[in-house]
Amino acid sequence: MGKFALWQVFLVARIGAVVLEASLGGLGLIRARYRLWDALASFAMRAGNVVVNLAMNGLMFGGLVAASHWKIATIPQTALWAWLVLFVLDDFTYYWFHRISHRCRFWWAAHVNHHSSREYNLSTAVRQPWTGVVVGTWMPWIWLAWLGFPPGMILLQQGFNLFYQFWIHTEAVGRLPAWVEYLFNTPSHHRVHHASNPRYLDRNYAGVLMVWDRAFGTFEAERDDERPDYGLVRNIETYNPLRIAFHEWLAMGRDLRRARGAREVIGVMFGPPGWRADGRGETTDAIRAAWAARA
Repeated sequence: MGKFALWQVFLVARIGAVVLEASLGGLGLIRARYRLWDALASFAMRAGNVVVNLAMNGLMFGGLVAASHWKIATIPQTALWAWLVLFVLDDFTYYWFHRISHRCRFWWAAHVNHHSSREYNLSTAVRQPWTGVVVGTWMPWIWLAWLGFPPGMILLQQGFNLFYQFWIHTEAVGRLPAWVEYLFNTPSHHRVHHASNPRYLDRNYAGVLMVWDRAFGTFEAERDDERPDYGLVRNIETYNPLRIAFHEWLAMGRDLRRARGAREVIGVMFGPPGWRADGRGETTDAIRAAWAARA
């Protein structure tokens, strides 16, 4: 099956799953809350994401090909061991890309739209960025091409990783068996990631494996006594895909116009979201510290 045909299968499967979840939720058979305009905004974001990715695909592929010119090994894409190693290394790379995307405003501006919905369902999974490729969020994967993995193999594994993450955007699935919850990213873990509660904020960056969050101190379990409050710290309250895609870039531009000196420019662009020169910004660390003090 060709790459384009595989993409078509994934697209049809996602649309079908969204329709099924929304229908069962509407009948009260599962837990699934949908707002029509919210879901349509998510699909509009996905459509824009596909257009941009197709237009910029040469940049991503070209960057990986360029890195492969200096590869230190030749890894066969027909070997099972190569796919197993790539699965682990790709997931490790995704963890750090995702963590940086939450902690560096320049990449957060591209990623924030995925968190802008106040609902949590399968349509939220397709709310994808328009500017990620443009600002280089694909660059963390260059090292895999340098190791010797073929560029096409890397991109295909990225696709499988993201396809896995589709099903975890749901409230219909509760906690799974303990061993599954320990090893893998699950709906429970990812509900935490999409929550704006101080306890849950900027936690559980995993793609497939939870080992990275557990190893690097970013894991937080979902609690029965604290339901996730989905969305942003400051919600934008819009279904306009243009505003969803660009609101944080516009906000950054306004902050840059007010910046005084190179330090503030760097802080505004590459500091954590909410950074302020006077130290009074609503960063994740500040929000969590204030919550812990109250608690």
